[in-house]
Amino acid sequence: MVTTHRSKPLLEQALAARSLRQQLIASNIANIDTPFYKSKDVDFETVLIKKAKELYGTPEPKPLEMAATHEGHLKGVDDEDGRNGTIYLRDGHMARNDGNTVDLDVETTEMSKNALMVDAITQAMKKNSAIFKSVLEASGKL
Repeated sequence: MVTTHRSKPLLEQALAARSLRQQLIASNIANIDTPFYKSKDVDFETVLIKKAKELYGTPEPKPLEMAATHEGHLKGVDDEDGRNGTIYLRDGHMARNDGNTVDLDVETTEMSKNALMVDAITQAMKKNSAIFKSVLEASGKL
């Protein structure tokens, strides 16, 4: 039962991140005719993996330090501090003549995948709630 309790914040964070992804995809589709608009996405999987390791006690591997051969070199940046992930420009899609990179086929596919993941997370949250409720009811009968 401890596992169910621990997974709740992870599921909530995953649902919030999926909501952000849905907003970005909708924004991409809304800007399909905007010149020079670059399609955006969010990388929250890295944050969720880190959170899962933290919740379940999996040791975090030691980070690889960036070598500097001169004291004037810039230090590395840790970009995993974002609570819901990092928003980035989705590359790999050919820009049209107007510089826009939104591909409706890609966006609708991503929207469908995201909807399936939201449904899976919602079902997991319902299942966890049902298990927790049944334990509470059973302990009340003692």
